[in-house]
Amino acid sequence: MNIPALNVPNEGFMDPQSTIGYFGLREGMRVADFGSGSGYFTILIARIVGEGGLVTAIDVMDSALDMVRAKAKSEGLKNVDTIRSNLEVTGSSGLASDSQDFVLLKNILFQSNKKEEIIKEARRVLKSGGGLAVIDWKKGSHGFGPPDDLRTDENTIREMVLQVGLDYLRFIEVDVFHYGLMFVKK
Repeated sequence: MNIPALNVPNEGFMDPQSTIGYFGLREGMRVADFGSGSGYFTILIARIVGEGGLVTAIDVMDSALDMVRAKAKSEGLKNVDTIRSNLEVTGSSGLASDSQDFVLLKNILFQSNKKEEIIKEARRVLKSGGGLAVIDWKKGSHGFGPPDDLRTDENTIREMVLQVGLDYLRFIEVDVFHYGLMFVKK
């Protein structure tokens, strides 16, 4: 399938509102935010999926999940769950197989030497027809962000995801520092 790239109109740093607009999220969806950090994307997604949906923020750091819970509470969102997990271990997310409509991997893969394990866990929890978005740091982003040797170029990540059995949909130009790749589970 040859779907054209989507270009997010942002010359600076990532605009989560614009980026999320390309995920195809709808009310009632179940979404997992792998490596959620403080939950900026989690909260935006929770607003989109509404009360009938559920967003699960998963991170290895308790402090990050505390921030997610505090943000959700301050916004009156009851559709946000949190799980502390090391996503490098298959099955560790605590989510059931084939349970999620969408999984987001944002700025998580550059931090891991076990990228394929994280991708396999994302595939495991995705429903058939479910979507995966990978957003990570571009190589050679002029010294901003993590060291270049920790980054993996988009072609290598695309091949990793294809190897675990997801189909490639499109490239998203997120900003000058990040790339985005969209996939679907067969």
